[in-house]
Amino acid sequence: MARGALAGRGFPVSGEVVGPVASLWRYPVKSMMGEELNATVFTPKGLLGDRACALLDVATGKVVSAKNPRKWGRMFDFRAAYVSPPTPGEPLPGVRVTFPDGTILSSDRDDVGMAASQLFGHHLRFLNAAPETPRLEEYWPDIEGLAFQETVTDEAMPHETFFDASPVLVLTTSTIDALREAYPQGRVEIRRFRPNVVIAPSERGFVENRWVGRTLQVGSEVVLRVDKPCGRCVMTTLPQGDLPQDYGILKAAAKHNGANVGVYASVVRGGTVRRGDSVHLA
Repeated sequence: MARGALAGRGFPVSGEVVGPVASLWRYPVKSMMGEELNATVFTPKGLLGDRACALLDVATGKVVSAKNPRKWGRMFDFRAAYVSPPTPGEPLPGVRVTFPDGTILSSDRDDVGMAASQLFGHHLRFLNAAPETPRLEEYWPDIEGLAFQETVTDEAMPHETFFDASPVLVLTTSTIDALREAYPQGRVEIRRFRPNVVIAPSERGFVENRWVGRTLQVGSEVVLRVDKPCGRCVMTTLPQGDLPQDYGILKAAAKHNGANVGVYASVVRGGTVRRGDSVHLA
């Protein structure tokens, strides 16, 4: 939509034109594959319904995350989608979980946790609300440039959420192209990085780096504050679908951009965003 059209609807648009929204993604269950959307609602807690649910390892009290693939690498073989579109102001609908063998269970009717427990060999519970002080385990491979090497750490998550950091993850096609140029032998694809919002700027390179501390107006309603770069982990290297395991993905990010791919953001003003909406940087 043209800048003048937005202003004419009573939503002033200002700042540097970045480019259009290329895609939108929601992940109803932490570490499972999610849904690509044509439009979505942003709330103070992020995309409506994003990472609203998770599996909990009852023995350790930790949230199940593919950040520790030695335990939970098969999480990327699961896919989660809502049984009906979430509605602002209403309770979230149930989640339909597709298991690796094609079995489909719904969280509002069947025991997803019990079925997942049998598959993983751990006692798991399906949660539709986060604990007060959630934590997870993170495996750090032996890659130069990461904070740790060849160890598993215990990581705190934001209070009462299933997020790793801020509630929105923004990525650009420019960064994907920069990583492809740096690592042409790998399959650098957006889905490895699990973003919420993908933007297609005309500028080349790791363009999100200069957005930290600034705001993005996305479409005519939503304003995001860019909080910090998104430091990447072993999840970007894991196989999913037809993508092979590839540590070279993370090595390239560490070598060429301090292991950062994309940026974390918080919601300053909520509203609806549609694919193709214009994005402005202020």
